[in-house]
Amino acid sequence: MNCEVKKLSMALGAEITGIDLCKVSDNDIEEIKSLLTEHMVLFFPGQRITQDEQVEFGAKFGELEGHPNLKNKTVTHPKIFELAASTGGIADEWHTDITYQDSPAIMSVLHMVKCPELGGDTMWSNLNAAYDALSDPIKDLCEGITALHDARPHGKPEKTAIHPVVRLHPISGKKVLYVNEHFTRRIVEMNIEESDMLLAYLTKWVTRPQFTVRYQWTPGTIAMWDNRSTQHYVVNDFVGERIIQRVTIMGDEVLGSSNPRWKPALREGFSAITTHDKQLINHLKSKGTL
Repeated sequence: MNCEVKKLSMALGAEITGIDLCKVSDNDIEEIKSLLTEHMVLFFPGQRITQDEQVEFGAKFGELEGHPNLKNKTVTHPKIFELAASTGGIADEWHTDITYQDSPAIMSVLHMVKCPELGGDTMWSNLNAAYDALSDPIKDLCEGITALHDARPHGKPEKTAIHPVVRLHPISGKKVLYVNEHFTRRIVEMNIEESDMLLAYLTKWVTRPQFTVRYQWTPGTIAMWDNRSTQHYVVNDFVGERIIQRVTIMGDEVLGSSNPRWKPALREGFSAITTHDKQLINHLKSKGTL
């Protein structure tokens, strides 16, 4: 692949020029996959791509799926999710996409169709770097626990999944801190008070500047990010319209770096049981593990 790769921060991110994503070979796709594993988020400015071409490009990386909860208002293509807004909306919390599913997204391919000249940047965080920078005692604790995620921000609190707090990236083999403020509700093996304290710390920790990159958009830019090793956040500071169209590659299998070392902390039968306790109990019952 004859192109230029410019690294954007010490933590993650690269901008790639000199390639037309509408005319990529199989070898190009393999090189893009390798660059994505290395840099975690890639930006291709100045692309001219139709919806069909975007879908065709995304399908080269795996099975595509529209957004499971949020529906398009203008785009009718079933594989494209469009978000047109004058504010950042629900994307202005740090998150890894759809972690409330047992098999979340592998990656996304986003087309910035329209954006203001200033504002509306997006930030990404390197979750492997965030894990590596933890102290050894916190690493040891996190590798023995799991977390409950739900789709409450999408109005679907009954949609839940349990994932390890530390997962292994399936290609690099690196350990990744896998909790986020948007979808993660509680630590399964801790009571609510303990869980709240640890999640508050971890979800803030991953946003430290040394783990992040911030990208200023231009119309026509295509971005790809590895959903298995990053979180992202839209800076909700813009005036004017911002239109993105995204295809999502599905089929992730979340594997923990180790097995849980403790049993779930359940409060079934207590009069003061919390919503998150009820969620956990209902989830375990639905999976036949309680």
